[in-house]
Amino acid sequence: MTGRPALVRVLIADDHAAIRAGLRLLLDGDGIEVVGEAADGAAAIRNARALRPDVVLMDVRMPGTDGIEATRAIVAERLADVLVLTSFDLDDIVFGAVRAGAAGFLLKSASGPAMREAVLAVARGDGALAPEVTRRLLDRFAGAPEPAESATVPGLDALTDRERDVLAALGRGRSNAEVGRELGISEATAKTHVSRVLAKLGAASRMEAAVLARRAGLA
Repeated sequence: MTGRPALVRVLIADDHAAIRAGLRLLLDGDGIEVVGEAADGAAAIRNARALRPDVVLMDVRMPGTDGIEATRAIVAERLADVLVLTSFDLDDIVFGAVRAGAAGFLLKSASGPAMREAVLAVARGDGALAPEVTRRLLDRFAGAPEPAESATVPGLDALTDRERDVLAALGRGRSNAEVGRELGISEATAKTHVSRVLAKLGAASRMEAAVLARRAGLA
């Protein structure tokens, strides 16, 4: 068992029809079904409500309702997980999307296999970060961690020792399976711990939890 749905349903949101068509060609088939498209953030929200995809592949720069607003609404309503796509690896808009609860962040220059794996990773509950920007992303959010900063992370004191270990692993970018292997527990148990950590910290995504781990000096 892989822990992901037998068929991952994807909604593509991008204001360029040619890009949407290209992404559909890259993704559709072999365990992934593209169930819809959207040319702006408002349409992405409407279509997510109607289609209930597993993953929304979201461009951040769109007219009207942009990708950040759309991500925030989709995550808040628990309609789907959001994988952000951008041409810019250090775009402030991307950082806003992460704060809005995006589950993953990928460059549009990523290869087809990398993009498919990112979609599948997000669908099974793991985060997905472009390797080119993972460290810069976390550093940009958290800055250089100092031990004294741990008191500034609300909810940290409520974590059990095991949950702190899980949070530290998230800060190192580990998947649920990798967390399980590191801690000697099953992937399912790791996933449960991750959910509890997010709830206690009030974090919208694994990426936000990873930022908090660095801020607390755990990673």
